[in-house]
Amino acid sequence: MARHRVKRLPVVDGAGVLKGIVSRSDLLKVFLRDDDDMAEEIRRDVIGCRFPVSLESVRVDVRDGVATLTGHVPDTSLVPLAVRLVRSVEGVVDVHCEVSGPHRRPALDPDFLDDLRRQ
Repeated sequence: MARHRVKRLPVVDGAGVLKGIVSRSDLLKVFLRDDDDMAEEIRRDVIGCRFPVSLESVRVDVRDGVATLTGHVPDTSLVPLAVRLVRSVEGVVDVHCEVSGPHRRPALDPDFLDDLRRQ
């Protein structure tokens, strides 16, 4: 748009019907959002609502629009949902997730357990 000195573009649906107008500033607003604001929204609206643990258990850092989640939660089943929700936060351009769950002991071969019991 800048190269061709276009300031506004029409937005049309599949049938070519005008639905609105988008400006350069509309498109840039997403990239002008402060990292701290995005991090606070993620903490409040995603982490705080999805994980039944204290907010200190999952750390949220945002740098240049890239959100990084770190920490430990008792149940990792909600982590994929949280990542999708973080991606939908306005201004987030990528998500790195390093959230881990409880350490689980490996399932042992039943024959091995029987051998241990016989000893």
